[in-house]
Amino acid sequence: MKIAVTGKGGVGKTTLCALLARELARQGKRVLAIDADPNANLGEALGYDEETSGRIEPLIEKKALVEERTGTKPGSMGGFFVLNPKVDDLVERFSVGIKGLRLIVTGELKEALGGCYCPENALLRSFLRHLMVERDEWVILDMEAGFEHLTRGTAESVGTLLIVVEPGQRAMNTAGKIASLAKQLHIRKVGYVINKVHSEGQKKKVADKLDSDAIWATIPFDFLALEADLSGVSPYDQCPEMLEKIKGLVRRLLSDGEE
Repeated sequence: MKIAVTGKGGVGKTTLCALLARELARQGKRVLAIDADPNANLGEALGYDEETSGRIEPLIEKKALVEERTGTKPGSMGGFFVLNPKVDDLVERFSVGIKGLRLIVTGELKEALGGCYCPENALLRSFLRHLMVERDEWVILDMEAGFEHLTRGTAESVGTLLIVVEPGQRAMNTAGKIASLAKQLHIRKVGYVINKVHSEGQKKKVADKLDSDAIWATIPFDFLALEADLSGVSPYDQCPEMLEKIKGLVRRLLSDGEE
């Protein structure tokens, strides 16, 4: 199954991705986590220690690779370059093993005011298309709000879109806009995950604003998640209450994957 996770910044989508990926890996699934958020920190949320192991360099920053595969130096505008470069070996070459799964950091698409299809974008779009269409495993994609990382072809290959929303008008408005875009892109299954909930009243207000039938999980606010973040450790190892909610969501995803 291919799962994309999105939502307004700060709602906890990276934490959700890390918990999902770790739990699926614990259950013996072959999992590939993709950090496609410009503020890349999925590795740390999974349990990667950057201080001792070094920074994971995003694909888009590998200038020699971009030039090798597209035939054009990074940063070049105009001219000719390979629009569909070879990418099928990149996971094996550049992913990092963490807690029984693989992680790869892609980096941010470089969009100009009028839209930029530069060599870096050509590589990244081809790579995401390969991951979402051709790879046979559980793929968890941590993306920024919106669909900048997904072309129509890759979006249609997303099995499930999880929209993370916290109690708050801006987060709910963003979630509604994303759900509308998902419908236009023909993503088959779209579910909301309400995060950082303090009360049943908050949950009800979010459910009244959004499609209540599409709420797949509700996760209470957890101070232990803040402590894990402050300590630079994975919430999977520190937040048992949150993890129980994630296990319920995973059961639903596994059931969907068997259909």
